[in-house]
Amino acid sequence: MNLKKSILPALFIAGIFCSCSESQKAENQAKKPKDEPISAEDAMLWAEAQKYFQAVSGPAESPDNTCTPEKVSLGKMLYFDTRLSKTGNNSCNSCHNLATYGVDNASFSKGDAGKLGGRNSPSVYNAALHNFQFWDGRAKDVEEQAGMPVLNPVEMAIPSKEFLVNRLKQTKDYPDLFAAAFPKDGNPLSYENLQKAIGAFERTLITPSRFDDFIGKNPSYLHKEEKEGLKLFIETGCTNCHSGVAIGGSQFQKFGVFADYTALTGSKKYDAGRMEVTGQASDKGVFKVPSLRNVAKTAPYFHDGSVSDLPQAIQIMAKTQLNKELTAQQTAKIAAFLNALTGELPKI
Repeated sequence: MNLKKSILPALFIAGIFCSCSESQKAENQAKKPKDEPISAEDAMLWAEAQKYFQAVSGPAESPDNTCTPEKVSLGKMLYFDTRLSKTGNNSCNSCHNLATYGVDNASFSKGDAGKLGGRNSPSVYNAALHNFQFWDGRAKDVEEQAGMPVLNPVEMAIPSKEFLVNRLKQTKDYPDLFAAAFPKDGNPLSYENLQKAIGAFERTLITPSRFDDFIGKNPSYLHKEEKEGLKLFIETGCTNCHSGVAIGGSQFQKFGVFADYTALTGSKKYDAGRMEVTGQASDKGVFKVPSLRNVAKTAPYFHDGSVSDLPQAIQIMAKTQLNKELTAQQTAKIAAFLNALTGELPKI
């Protein structure tokens, strides 16, 4: 496959993406309330919210994988390169589309040979803020995660690490780009460094939102209904799982604590979840708690992409996880708060 042919589509996508990013930034700024005097009620809610949440601030750096410009640039190139799949049909961006909030908005994604994966593809945005990766938590960080779909026979179907390394070594630019990104490495073009480069790029994919302006700067930066939704979110108990800087992504929970989720989601099959990784019966039906950042843009929801409507997903979670029935009005307010978590996409 010709390198120029591989890069041009990526640049075209990135160009469209940048214009979308500017549009989203303008939209978010337009939605931001003006600075107003802070009421006692708002001050109390702000103080309560700070017990559960933290604002994002810059790339999610790792002491084990510094985000140098050369490494991030290489990781970006690899992210969009279809040669990371066996027949050249897929790139990382195919399932985690950066122009559409890091997802493909499908219940299950198509792999290199057209077969569908077994779980919904989560967003890559803010993923580096999570404590572990994949729905079952089988990867400890974005670097480890980056190498797994490439070798998955359904997803990108590369037969071995050596196969891909040899493919990239035969290109015109990759040997020099790896050498620049890993100048102290005696064998810079390796599978481990490929994972580090993609991981470094993904660590820059952070999306600050108006909620971050609220939590980190000024309690007037959410609208009335959004603040009412935040208050309900806390009072209902949603923060038991969805908290921290990622508003999720930090723990595992059984899906269906108080009710069989399949009866509410219409799921076609039961997924054993983390038990497939650990072999422990106690992990049956247990999944990583997803981040709620950009949740309004990343439907369909849940590990099997079984629900596309955000209010419906909110009601299902309240029933299955907290044994609570939310009214339509309560649900609408929580949905308004969740919409405030839609962030500004970075320029790519």
